[in-house]
Amino acid sequence: MKFSVITVCLNPGEKLNATLESVLSQSCPDVEIVLKDGCSTDGSVENWQRENASRPEAERVKVYTEKDSGIYDAMNQAVAHAEGEFLLFLNCGDVLPEDEVLERTRQVLEQEKKAGTDMDRLVLYGDTCSGKNHVTIASAPVISGFTCYRNIPCHQSCFYSAALCREKPYDLQYKIRADYDHFLWCFYKAGAKMRHMDFPVAFYEGRGFSESPENQKRDKQEHRRITSNYMSRRELFKYRGAMIVTLAPLRRAMAESKLFSGVYHWVKKRIYSA
Repeated sequence: MKFSVITVCLNPGEKLNATLESVLSQSCPDVEIVLKDGCSTDGSVENWQRENASRPEAERVKVYTEKDSGIYDAMNQAVAHAEGEFLLFLNCGDVLPEDEVLERTRQVLEQEKKAGTDMDRLVLYGDTCSGKNHVTIASAPVISGFTCYRNIPCHQSCFYSAALCREKPYDLQYKIRADYDHFLWCFYKAGAKMRHMDFPVAFYEGRGFSESPENQKRDKQEHRRITSNYMSRRELFKYRGAMIVTLAPLRRAMAESKLFSGVYHWVKKRIYSA
């Protein structure tokens, strides 16, 4: 099995249908969906199973119902069930924007294999379609220390080798940024190769747990703790200074503004492509 798309849920409602359908409609059939349900009570998982029981491709959806302590615990549980060589974490409400996403990713993996890349130490990442302001967010073509400090690719747009996820499960002490901690571990500790794919991998709905106003303070606290674990004081001083000089708060406001976000991300994409 080449791919496992992992979706964790708890009372997902109608959002579950769109997410599963976007994976089942992929032109690449070498994929399973690991649906980790945290004991939902809204009947959405059972409804989907009943309504799609006669579809042959529905057999690729493997449902596991287990209690968990939160989203990252659920992801760790799902990894234990996954049979794919590469894992993609897609939340309910998020979708693959085109039917060729997995096939294009498979072709990139074949290129890496022919080049002699250690496939157990590989992360592929692409761009992200934002559901908040309907623009494509370009990911950095090269991952550097500053990229890791400032803005890593969206988690839903990253394919991780299953070996990386098994060697380093999500750290449950982090309630908001365990995926960020894992990405930095892959880069700094595991020495994983990070390859950018110049196409959108995921349509990210946004407005998630980490983006709620009450969690923004904790988000910043976890960012400080995680970066201090992987970066030296000198690096942190340099990166914080760069954020000030480059007017990071203003750029962030433009990136999230419905009025300016389209122009901002267009310019950003052109700079990355230069």
